[in-house]
Amino acid sequence: MNRILITSLILLFGLVSCKNSEKTIDKLQIAENYFVALDESNSAKMEGLLADSLITTIPKYEYEVRYSKNDYLRDWLKWDSIFEPTYKVLEMNLENGNVKAKVSKSDKRIIFFMGKPFITNEILRFKDDKIIELETEYVNFEEDIWGKNRTELLNWTKENHPELNLDLNINIQTESGGKLFLKAIERYENEK
Repeated sequence: MNRILITSLILLFGLVSCKNSEKTIDKLQIAENYFVALDESNSAKMEGLLADSLITTIPKYEYEVRYSKNDYLRDWLKWDSIFEPTYKVLEMNLENGNVKAKVSKSDKRIIFFMGKPFITNEILRFKDDKIIELETEYVNFEEDIWGKNRTELLNWTKENHPELNLDLNINIQTESGGKLFLKAIERYENEK
């Protein structure tokens, strides 16, 4: 009788451990898939990874945006894709049910403003195996260089291509806002 009870407990413990291990792997896989979808600017791959609403935060700058899944895919992801981003996961692990990742991101906008890729620490939070929140901490953001180059682009565009109305469009994270932003960068690089 004791032998059966002990064997049953061992099997039960083994099943619970496997199930918990599977959840860990799932969240890491979801995060990996998310960064692959970002790198490919692939909304079809990303759609199943996100909850119906998503919060993106940058605590240092008191920045928070709440998106519906559709808005995130339709607006932000398309805006991001305009600049042809490359995302590389440098480190990733599971901590307290959240995925923490160190990520390198490079694109035309970042290289223009800062001259090198962003390195960020990302925290992905989950509910029911869907991403519900993305928290970003910049590791190597050079505010002074970014600000100087941003101001120079805005001033140059205002003087040379006021029809782009970049002052109003630089912070609009939609596909059309991204196209105007990129057009301003390309004109600056080609004409200056």
